[in-house]
Amino acid sequence: MRLVPAPDNLHPVGGTRAGQAQAFADHVARAIAELEAAGFGFSGMMLCPVFANEGLPSVPHGFLDPTVAVIRAAGGVIIADEVQPGFGRMGSHFWGHDALGFAPDVVTVGKPMANGHPVGAVLARPDVMAAFRNSFGYFNTFGGNPVSAAACMAVLDVIDDEGLQENAATVSAHLLARLRALRHPLLADVRGAGLFFAAEFVQADGVTPASDFAGDLVEALVAAGFILNRAGRAQHVLKIRPPLPFSLEHADLAMDAIERALRDTPVPA
Repeated sequence: MRLVPAPDNLHPVGGTRAGQAQAFADHVARAIAELEAAGFGFSGMMLCPVFANEGLPSVPHGFLDPTVAVIRAAGGVIIADEVQPGFGRMGSHFWGHDALGFAPDVVTVGKPMANGHPVGAVLARPDVMAAFRNSFGYFNTFGGNPVSAAACMAVLDVIDDEGLQENAATVSAHLLARLRALRHPLLADVRGAGLFFAAEFVQADGVTPASDFAGDLVEALVAAGFILNRAGRAQHVLKIRPPLPFSLEHADLAMDAIERALRDTPVPA
């Protein structure tokens, strides 16, 4: 296995936002070459289409095109982890990989797929699935059980019947506008992708991640009744990922709480 640097808003891979897509692809190409040279070979690459745990960097449609070309040329498959961005959360698209503009060979899903019922699934092209099934004797005692299938179908019905994907797009624009209006000495960047938002904090030098402050901010919000978390390798990014029925009223309640927490949370000396 090899890891590659994730896209980043403040410190782009390769040094510039304009050249970041190609620089990311170059890192993937080097990782593939290392695997081949070590005798392991290359099978594929797995990623979250919105790089959620990396801090939700701004990756535009087509960003992954150079990387896809590198992977295809090496004979690998692309696995998209849609656990966090999938099922309408992007607002503009039902899946994160559609928003990013690429077609994966394999998609992994779970968590929101059944609204809390423990379920997960793997989706793949017929030729990919056939290659797996013909090579391995895979067996799953509870796979495809009707209770889990019914829960998943019910969630899909609610997403469609209640217009939750459209709601994600509407509320996203409103909440992102309020995030962009925030002012704080440690707030370096805000960004969003559908009902998924990030606020990045750095120390006064403008470079060092303000991890402790982000942690204190999360605790202040939890104490106020709002369950948020942190993301990014340095855990310095406030992660906001509300449920799909999240309304404009809910967005204002959350943003009012964030404004209070920013005002009241001490800034480290």
